[in-house]
Amino acid sequence: MTLSNPPSSHAVVAPSAVPSDGACPFSDTVRRQVALTVVGQQVVVERVMIALLTGGHLLLEGVPGIGKTLIVQAVAKAIDLKFSRVQFTIDLLPSDIVGSEILDQRSSEFRVHRGPIFTNLLLADEINRASPKVQSALLEAMQERKVSIGDTTHTLPAPFLVIATQNPIEQSGTFELPEAQLDRFMLRHRFSYPSMEDETEVARRSLALKLKRQGDGAVPMTAFDAIDDTPRLHLRDLSEAMAAVQRVHVSEVFLRDCVTLVRLTREHKDIELGCSPRAVLALVHASRARAFLHGREYAIPEDFFALAEDVILHRMRLSYEALALGRRNTDLLAELLRSLT
Repeated sequence: MTLSNPPSSHAVVAPSAVPSDGACPFSDTVRRQVALTVVGQQVVVERVMIALLTGGHLLLEGVPGIGKTLIVQAVAKAIDLKFSRVQFTIDLLPSDIVGSEILDQRSSEFRVHRGPIFTNLLLADEINRASPKVQSALLEAMQERKVSIGDTTHTLPAPFLVIATQNPIEQSGTFELPEAQLDRFMLRHRFSYPSMEDETEVARRSLALKLKRQGDGAVPMTAFDAIDDTPRLHLRDLSEAMAAVQRVHVSEVFLRDCVTLVRLTREHKDIELGCSPRAVLALVHASRARAFLHGREYAIPEDFFALAEDVILHRMRLSYEALALGRRNTDLLAELLRSLT
């Protein structure tokens, strides 16, 4: 394998799309805007932008109170996306997301009431708190960008993507997502706790928040109130950036190693369920988007290794014997990656 070598040829990309000095105006603009509200978490912001640029779906996992919802809302407002948020609960129904047909008593005809899924960015907050029936209602929308209401199929707006958040599975009151739905998420990123410096800055910013007046009353502001509602980018800017990502070069060597890694997950004796071909597509497209965000015209091994964990881990399941021996999926992935170098 020659994964450690960069591609020998580069695609021609418009200078306005990927500047020669390595800067990416799209990435820099979003990061600066989000940083006004969110402290740190640069990797998470990058993953959200990768999802936007590739049309893939993103699953964010972390304990409550770590800023998952705040980051998604900040990015959506920075790019002027039509944004909807659904708080998933145990009593949520599929029609609460997709919509339903309602009888108009004046005309005695049914009319379609569109649900919050008709948006550019759907935030499925705490998706693992809803029942499996509700979780499966997202499958058609995530795969085909269409939903069925009654006998009619409706096309969702463009762009459309789902960014879901969930708390760790070991917490009570949650339902583990089935493999079929997990596979539809291009990336699954696991949050880590902020550093001491970042957490101190979060507390410092919280102390600086004022009161929000409501008539004669007032309530303390939260970080969500501090998000700047003035968009810095628009749908046209996002569309142009998506087109530039399509022109980022992926070499045959890079492509072959992506396929090899995915196939290794199906052949390892400790892995009961390996990755589907969709993992190859996710790894290639996500690497191309990351290259664009870093101001490059081609994907390099750094992109591959940086994204492998988020693309691969949620798509493979260890065997019972491996779990009994205390093996972890992160260790197995590291072993597979070392075999490629």
